[in-house]
Amino acid sequence: MGPSAPRPADVIPHRRPFLFVDEVTELVPGRRASGRWRLTGEEDFFAGHFPGRPTLPGVLMCEAIAQLGAVAVLSDPRYAGRLPLFGGIDKARFRRQATPGDTLELGIEMTRLSARAGRGRGEARVHGALAAECELLFVIADDPG
Repeated sequence: MGPSAPRPADVIPHRRPFLFVDEVTELVPGRRASGRWRLTGEEDFFAGHFPGRPTLPGVLMCEAIAQLGAVAVLSDPRYAGRLPLFGGIDKARFRRQATPGDTLELGIEMTRLSARAGRGRGEARVHGALAAECELLFVIADDPG
C-alpha cells in the first residue's frame, strides 16, 4: 500500500463485520481504486451459505466493490464528510465462486461523478479470473454522524 492508499476504515464508516475491503492497493481520488478482500473462512455468512459448501454470496462481492468505490469518492476532498449510498446496481454478473481462503482482487472506476450522485463500473477477480462485475449508481448524502 503506497502513500496515496489509505486504510479503508480511515475513509469509510463501515466496520466489521460489514467491512469488506482489507486493503487499498491503488487510489486516484474521485476516479478509481483497486483493493483486496481476503476471505478467511471465519466470516459469519459462510456458516449458512452454504453448510458443507461455503460460498461467498454474489451480492457481497458487489458490496465490496461499492465499499472500494466509497473509498475512491470520499478520498476526494470535494466529498469529505459525505456518504455515498446505493442508488442501484445494473448489469451485475457473477462468473465464478469465491470460497474461504480466496482473495478478491477488487477494482472500480467512476464513470460519472457530480456533486450529488455518481456511477461506477467495478469488478472482483479470484485467482485472476473474473468472479463478478457490476455497474453501481449512488447518491452522495450529507453524513449526519
